[in-house]
Amino acid sequence: MMSAVSLPDMPAGIAVDTHAHVFARGLPLAATRRYAPDYDVGVDEYLTRLDANAISHGVLVQPSFLGADNSYLIAALRAHSQRLRGIAMIDADIGREQLQDLRDAGVVGIRFNLVGGAEIPDFSSARWRRVLADIAQYQWLVEIHREARDLPLVLPALLDAGVNIVVDHFGRPDPEQGVGDPGFRYLLKIARTRRVWVKLSAAYRNGGVVTGNRIAAVAVPLLRQEFGLQHLLWGSDWPHTQHERLTDYRQECRELRTLLPEIMERDQVLRAAAQLYQFS
Repeated sequence: MMSAVSLPDMPAGIAVDTHAHVFARGLPLAATRRYAPDYDVGVDEYLTRLDANAISHGVLVQPSFLGADNSYLIAALRAHSQRLRGIAMIDADIGREQLQDLRDAGVVGIRFNLVGGAEIPDFSSARWRRVLADIAQYQWLVEIHREARDLPLVLPALLDAGVNIVVDHFGRPDPEQGVGDPGFRYLLKIARTRRVWVKLSAAYRNGGVVTGNRIAAVAVPLLRQEFGLQHLLWGSDWPHTQHERLTDYRQECRELRTLLPEIMERDQVLRAAAQLYQFS
């Protein structure tokens, strides 16, 4: 994997990377998946990236290709309970005891990876309403990865359920429309709920490095204006699955510095996640 070096002027003290993955070949794969990696990335390798870039804490997100079998994620969290938190994938029929087991291991939320035309769950159904009620009680997060155009189809039912929401990767605006994407404009409007956060992560997933970085540069001032820095999060998206040749951890830290050139602004974003992800 690519090496990492320190980024100048990163904040001292707590700083959280809210989006990374660990996995290994040979683990059971989800029956429906878009991709499966041909390499391993373990938790120690991730912690090395954090150390080299002055990032104190990290959030491990369950890879979609592993489905709802969170066992590898849980093992990593239990091994580093002070430094890591987790975002799991679950099915609607999960029981309260299983949710509690995830909570005890350091899970602080769930994720729905719905890109590429995946079916949107019926969050208004009785099954999901029960699960979402438990999640709201735990003060967990519901993280959503979906193209911006469909955010108006996904988010209202979650807001109605009373959960806090994190939207991945700048909201995934259409590469051709950029911040003019109606779905991205919808995202800006629901900032007023104060129950939605947006990850400044994986700009390259919005049309490649050049297009994605251009969209990110325009999106950040708009997101900052509507959400405020306290509702923006940073994630490395390491190890950049399906885009490993485009970037590395060091480059993603550089992109953060480009998007937020003032250290006090980066400090606020990197610290904002500490309470949200239950590090403090």
